Amino acid sequence: MQRIRLRYARRGRLRFTSHRDVQRALERALRRAEVPMAYSAGFTPHPKVSYAGAAPTGAASEAEYLELALSAPRDPAELRARLDESLPDGIDIVDAVEARTTDFAAQLQASCWQLRLDGVEPEAAQRAVTAFLAAESVEVRRQTKKGMRAFDARAAVVRLTVEPATTGGSDGPAPRSCAILRLVVRHLTPAVRPDDVLSGLRATADLAPPVPAAVTRLAQGPLDEETGTVTDPFAPDRDAAQRTAAVPEIAV
Repeated sequence: MQRIRLRYARRGRLRFTSHRDVQRALERALRRAEVPMAYSAGFTPHPKVSYAGAAPTGAASEAEYLELALSAPRDPAELRARLDESLPDGIDIVDAVEARTTDFAAQLQASCWQLRLDGVEPEAAQRAVTAFLAAESVEVRRQTKKGMRAFDARAAVVRLTVEPATTGGSDGPAPRSCAILRLVVRHLTPAVRPDDVLSGLRATADLAPPVPAAVTRLAQGPLDEETGTVTDPFAPDRDAAQRTAAVPEIAV
């Protein structure tokens, strides 16, 4: 049984689809692309597909991940292309590797996000960011399945900066009155999401954008503690594949 790991993007209007709707679209695309899926045992077998670190509904993402178990081997690049052709516009398969390592979910230690705040002056955003980072802790409250919960949003934030407003990203060019934040956040329990950080900015500096922020996940993977950057979670699989290819065959 071969395992293939895929990175996919959720763009445009499909940022507003739920994770379950994305799962259904991917499962239909797997059938259309005639991917030889392995199935679970039991009375109602299901294709062996596992998802890791899904972005919340309403957020675009360039770094969503899933793993497929196949009943027959396929070339990852060819599978990526066939599956991408079978998906609706807005869900795009951007990378694929053969799984050569275990416990992929443990690789997803942090995420890098872009937060576009229309109607907010960059100077005001910078003052709020400075106040947020200077605080030892920033308590925010969020409604969860277990009720209202309070937690520290500051503890998860590795980096938070104000970027030039020209970096409007996939949402188009930024207007003159617009602040672009770049956020790197650790994956903790409970998870600290971009909207929690925005709540923290409101609590520490009364920063309240007049319209909802346009949020995009740019990367998800291992955290480089020295630089505060998020690295490629597929790198260990690629390195393992290169080492395997470099081993010379022994003549019998």
